[in-house]
Amino acid sequence: MNLNQVTLPAADLARSVAFYRRMGFRLIVDSPHYARFECPEGDATFSLHAAPVEGGASGVVVYFECHDLDARVQALMDAGIAFDRGPVDERWLWREARLRDPHGNVLCLYHAGAHRRHPPWRVADGA
Repeated sequence: MNLNQVTLPAADLARSVAFYRRMGFRLIVDSPHYARFECPEGDATFSLHAAPVEGGASGVVVYFECHDLDARVQALMDAGIAFDRGPVDERWLWREARLRDPHGNVLCLYHAGAHRRHPPWRVADGA
């Protein structure tokens, strides 16, 4: 099994589409109630669907890995995108920065390297 995509709500779909395009994602499906993007690296996609009310309190966090995290965050800030928290080294060995999209969905841009799938505390096979 492989993760296909994550779909996020967007109260103002056009504003959210513009936000994600400014972040560097490629728009591949555009309809009045739905949009899908390709990530700039790899073959992952994610989508937006029109939602009636702004939210962001769902507890869901969407993670986008960036090999050049600090430079990417700075470039996005230079492009006018606001971050809730700049890049920070976390105790779980990831470097993370947090922001919200126009709907209030929480996004985490991060770099984890080998620790993403193989942290020192990884459960042994068969455990």
